[in-house]
Amino acid sequence: MSENHRIDNLDRSILSALQLDARTPYAELGKRFSVSPATIHVRVEKMKQAGIITGTQALVNVKQLGYDVCCFIGINLKSAKDYASALAQLERLEEVVEAYYTTGHYNIFIKIMTRSIDELHSLLTNRIQAIDEIQSTETLISLHNPISRQVVP
Repeated sequence: MSENHRIDNLDRSILSALQLDARTPYAELGKRFSVSPATIHVRVEKMKQAGIITGTQALVNVKQLGYDVCCFIGINLKSAKDYASALAQLERLEEVVEAYYTTGHYNIFIKIMTRSIDELHSLLTNRIQAIDEIQSTETLISLHNPISRQVVP
């Protein structure tokens, strides 16, 4: 989407409700916002077409799946031209759950989830630092995630 789609208060309310529970029936949303379920459907479809709603997903408690280590790794590349190649290699690592091309001290900043410090150590030394395009890394281990939210529409 190249330009911003304008949304009104009803769209914002629909987005907020769907962010809390994407499985909320349109009939329930219609009652809540005093409009018909068809109106909700049309609004949601328009927001999908505009690229505002890009999908739905189940929120997973990663701790319950055994992922006890969350960390962030700042990556310095050997050269700016190495970005695409390094990113492609990082994307193949399933432990990399987010990646950002950044300004400032690092070229790339990634979020990693592993089951243990030993697994993190192995990933870092045997797979991430083995990527030729990477000059150096700095690892920051997350101790707690007290704030986790989406943007308010």
